[in-house]
Amino acid sequence: MKKVLVTGATGFTGGHLYNSLLDKGYDVTALVRESSIKKFTEKFGKSASYIIGDLSDPKSIEGKISDIEIVYNIAALYRQEGVSQSLFFKVNLDGTKALLDESIRAGVKRFVHCSTVGVQGEISNPPAKEDAPYKPGDHYQLSKLDGEKMALSYFKEGKIDGVVVRPVGIYGPEDDRFLKLFKHIYNGNFKMIGKGKALYHLTYVKDLCDGIILAGENKTKPGEIYTLGGNEYLPLDDLVILLGKIMNKSVSKFKIPLFPVYIAAFMCEMICRPLGIEPPLFRRRLDFFTKDRAFDISKAKKELGYSPKTSLKEGLTITYNWYKENGWLKKK
Repeated sequence: MKKVLVTGATGFTGGHLYNSLLDKGYDVTALVRESSIKKFTEKFGKSASYIIGDLSDPKSIEGKISDIEIVYNIAALYRQEGVSQSLFFKVNLDGTKALLDESIRAGVKRFVHCSTVGVQGEISNPPAKEDAPYKPGDHYQLSKLDGEKMALSYFKEGKIDGVVVRPVGIYGPEDDRFLKLFKHIYNGNFKMIGKGKALYHLTYVKDLCDGIILAGENKTKPGEIYTLGGNEYLPLDDLVILLGKIMNKSVSKFKIPLFPVYIAAFMCEMICRPLGIEPPLFRRRLDFFTKDRAFDISKAKKELGYSPKTSLKEGLTITYNWYKENGWLKKK
């Protein structure tokens, strides 16, 4: 029974990965912040194994890792308004370095670092492969890019064996990011901004976890990058129509022109941010409607044996049913 460590287990992807590893017979330990112990034990049970540590405080993990064969570094500070630029780098860069150094000290045999396809920004010639240019567009993506580069330098210099995985558009039960799209369509108030032609690529969370685990199990060349996505991508217009059919809800065909919304978002930012108020609308939110997100996953299929098993329609249906059964579609 291999002993593995998972960071970010109280989050969406990390939580699903924690359970997937348990299902596969691994001896799993989580790195958990002291403030999140209650949340962790409520989610996984009081007997679930964890060590206390915080990637925003590198000293808190010193000497904490022992007898671990594989580290899955899933934790990250995700996009949040009102968070300083320095905190993104403190967690996503400095925290990654501290975890790498501690893993080396502990003799960890394999390190899987979870980055994001966001480091490639908007895709100019979809579907993008792993070697497409870096084009980060915000503090989160910049910090994840620096964290990815840090990890790659450790792997390529032979300091520790490891690879980088880049998830694509993760969704599934318990996800609260794509929940907003589901809720707007379910409640009949979704409005398309722009033409709806931006390509969208989604990954069902259980398929993603299978790919992340394969990245830890398969001894591929150190320093490789693997994009992990679903088998399908489609224009946003088609995604919205598909969701409407799954929910048996009609979707408005009216499209709001992009330019005036962009100007309104810009004005909100200029007025609210100097006052320390989170803008009700900001330009980054419009990326969802405008930027192509489509990726080539053939490398992961060939070298890792990655094989997404959940079709887009099946995954969206499972997710919708979970939201409905758990009352999430009616939550404010």
